[in-house]
Amino acid sequence: MNITSVVEEVAKLNPTIVSVVGAGVSKASGMPTFRGEDGLWNNYRAEELATPHAFSRDPKLVWAWYRARMRILLESEPNPAHYSLTELEEENIALGIITQNVDGLHELAGSKNIVEIHGRIRYARCVSCNYIERWDDEKKAQKGIELPYCPECETNLLRPDVVWFGEPLDSQRWQKATEWTTQSNVMLVIGTSGVVAPVSTLPIYAKQNNSIIIEFNIEATPISSYCDYSIFGPCEETLPDFTKKLLNKIG
Repeated sequence: MNITSVVEEVAKLNPTIVSVVGAGVSKASGMPTFRGEDGLWNNYRAEELATPHAFSRDPKLVWAWYRARMRILLESEPNPAHYSLTELEEENIALGIITQNVDGLHELAGSKNIVEIHGRIRYARCVSCNYIERWDDEKKAQKGIELPYCPECETNLLRPDVVWFGEPLDSQRWQKATEWTTQSNVMLVIGTSGVVAPVSTLPIYAKQNNSIIIEFNIEATPISSYCDYSIFGPCEETLPDFTKKLLNKIG
């Protein structure tokens, strides 16, 4: 089904939209999924670096990897897919965005209601206390600087404010994600592989709630079978087209 036909069906619902977003949305912004900025990081797998054990074993290596990612992030900007989701929010037909991305590009695009389910790479937090600080500036992302310590504890390290492999999700973020899923009647599943649990279960909850599920992706995914409609193509092209037509339709 083409985008115009999908819009016709959605517009009939007086839609309340929630979006579940994956790495495919940020690809057009120049964000790699896990690899760093040079060949060094091709020798490592994300699962070897983004873990509590890796940080405990070699915090300098882990921070070097995250600083490399931050240098790429500082050169990245939101793309039309990010801005389309902001438009839906500003028109009061979207509850919010549940994103698996840690890059903060939705915030830069102007979105306010965001659940960053896997955390925020633009922030660092103390491994012991509740101290958090922004980390997205060129000085902190430089190569070769010393390990960052908490200015309050002084003896404890800061770590990236992200969810590492083997760590549980933040319970409040997950609760908000499930609330939005049950409160909406349209779910947009955008640029996600659909294989990372528990986020991959949200379309199932939405289907049980009788929501319409619309997938935006380059190709079919494991969750395509749960979707009422699949719109294939680059998200930075298909999502703005959908958003423009929907907003024009509902006036």
